[in-house]
Amino acid sequence: MSKFFPPSELPINSDGSAFHLHLRPEQLADKVILVGDPGRVSLVAKYFDEIECEVESREFHTITGTYITTSGEKKRITVQSTGIGCDNIDIVMTELDALANIDFATRTEKETFRQLTLIRIGTCGGLQPDTPIGTFVASVKSIGFDGLLNYYARRDEVCDLELEEAFKQHMNWSPLKGAPYVATADPQLIEKVAGTEMVKGITIACGGFYGPQGRQIRIPIQDPEQNNKVESFRYTTSVATQNAMENEQKSTDKNAPSTELKICNFEMESSALAGLSALLGHRAMTCCMVIANRYAKEMNTEYKSSIEELIRLVLNRI
Repeated sequence: MSKFFPPSELPINSDGSAFHLHLRPEQLADKVILVGDPGRVSLVAKYFDEIECEVESREFHTITGTYITTSGEKKRITVQSTGIGCDNIDIVMTELDALANIDFATRTEKETFRQLTLIRIGTCGGLQPDTPIGTFVASVKSIGFDGLLNYYARRDEVCDLELEEAFKQHMNWSPLKGAPYVATADPQLIEKVAGTEMVKGITIACGGFYGPQGRQIRIPIQDPEQNNKVESFRYTTSVATQNAMENEQKSTDKNAPSTELKICNFEMESSALAGLSALLGHRAMTCCMVIANRYAKEMNTEYKSSIEELIRLVLNRI
């Protein structure tokens, strides 16, 4: 017998829509592009050939429509804003999965699983000399400083525990911060979308923009050497881990990520997206454009027009 989800656990609005997103099941496409900024939803959807629906609620702005690729392929895509932070990803991922896999009329899980493909298009801070402003970064693995995945059972099944331990030792990690976790993006999706245009590496998803990312304004931070240690971290995957990655990639050895990984960028959502998607059975990845380089101490606040190249790339490859 299917599990019943009571209203206190899964709130559903009177019009049959998800509580926060205000989206109804029939309005969700199988392909989903996630953006943080609600205004960026319209920036993505302006490339659609047809708009099916548009819904707005708080920071959650949704447009579902049809996009025709440069090769003539017709795709139904939902563009969904999440707002800032892993806490919002928890809301968005849970409700998108519910829209796909829970019958809202009976409040029970559907017999047939519906898998979603989700790509986050975001902005980030580069942490290496080879990630200057304007670089596109694909997050192969994401280290979550936020602790979100630690609240869910089976987190160890979808996390890279070996990398977690190596990172904590390298950072001399303070237990006051809570345990970091390492989530892995879908390997096939990374290969399909990243191509040669994106730098592939580790991303850190922070629980804030200032202190957690090593910015000191009027309050000193707990570890002034945090960013120097982050920049110097290198991780060489074990033979067993590398073989597992190659098997997941179905023998696309020539495009496999290097066995040595380094931390390329800071952002605020990728770990929750990769981790929750893996637990729920969906395919997900994050790609970001670098708008600040922490290594060079440079920032581009006028980035909105230049991110359209990344948007067009994702639309054609999702």
